[in-house]
Amino acid sequence: MWKATRTGALCEHQSVLRGRRPWHVSKPPVREPGDLWVDHRSVVRVGRTDESQPMMHDLQKSDSCIVARKSTNKLEGSGAELMERRWEAEGNTGGTCARRTQSRESVLQRLGRVRERAKLRRSERFSSLLHHVDVDLLRWAYSRLKRDAAPGVDGKTWQQYGERLEENLVELHARVHQGAYRPKPSRRTYISKADGRQRPLGIAALEDKVLQRALTAVLNAIYEVDFRGFSYGFRPGRSQHDALDALAVGITCRKVDWILDADIERFFDCVSHTWLIRFLEHRISDRRVICLIQRWLKAGVMEAGVQTPTQSGTPQGAVISPLLANIYLHYGAPG
Repeated sequence: MWKATRTGALCEHQSVLRGRRPWHVSKPPVREPGDLWVDHRSVVRVGRTDESQPMMHDLQKSDSCIVARKSTNKLEGSGAELMERRWEAEGNTGGTCARRTQSRESVLQRLGRVRERAKLRRSERFSSLLHHVDVDLLRWAYSRLKRDAAPGVDGKTWQQYGERLEENLVELHARVHQGAYRPKPSRRTYISKADGRQRPLGIAALEDKVLQRALTAVLNAIYEVDFRGFSYGFRPGRSQHDALDALAVGITCRKVDWILDADIERFFDCVSHTWLIRFLEHRISDRRVICLIQRWLKAGVMEAGVQTPTQSGTPQGAVISPLLANIYLHYGAPG
């Protein structure tokens, strides 16, 4: 029988690495399409092992914190690079705590409770979310923005906004909760694509970025529970490398007759505002949150001094646009 000693824990760990499981560790679950293959002989789990916790990229689950010692899709002796740690999505309970409030409760811990409620009540609509967007969350959101990002139509950089940070955040918080907040139009700019065409980007004003980042953290706590395990694009804690890992496993470990490579042309530009709001209302019934998102969608773009209203689409480059795109695809795509 295993003893609760350092020696016993070391023996147990060595037994797992040799491929022999202790009597209390059950067989890993069968992988499903979209799951990332993990060799249990080359993985050290961080924290308590519990089968109720999902493995990384398990179907319809979010990521767990694991450390892969070598690339799981490459052969021994191939000189594969060491893989980095993959942590849980931003906004989860296990994330790094931000600055604590007077009650010593961190921003991300509070959002972790939203996540747990979303996990336990899959069909519940959240009617009270905006109160989570307080000054502490806005301060955390500001710290998460890129410091060297181009300014929007307000002309303010990250450094300039931070010169009177507390005053700016308190004033922004008051306008949001009093219903007086109005977003500024996005500044239109273009970047070159590989085929020579130009991709339009919309750069939001600094305070719009802060508020979008804060609300995205709240919504991520809900939707990271709902999103599918084979969804990788624009999700916290996931990357194109994880998608390639899952694709390589699917090709090498399953019988594959064909592969579909598809691209939705001008997807961000063509998102229907009406359908997007309908999809959001499957989970969100807080009208203040819905109105905020509608205002961002309708804020328009500013190009060469001319403001153009937007009737469809969500600006590429906006902080909240990747999440809105994933919500649209989650409910709008078949399967």
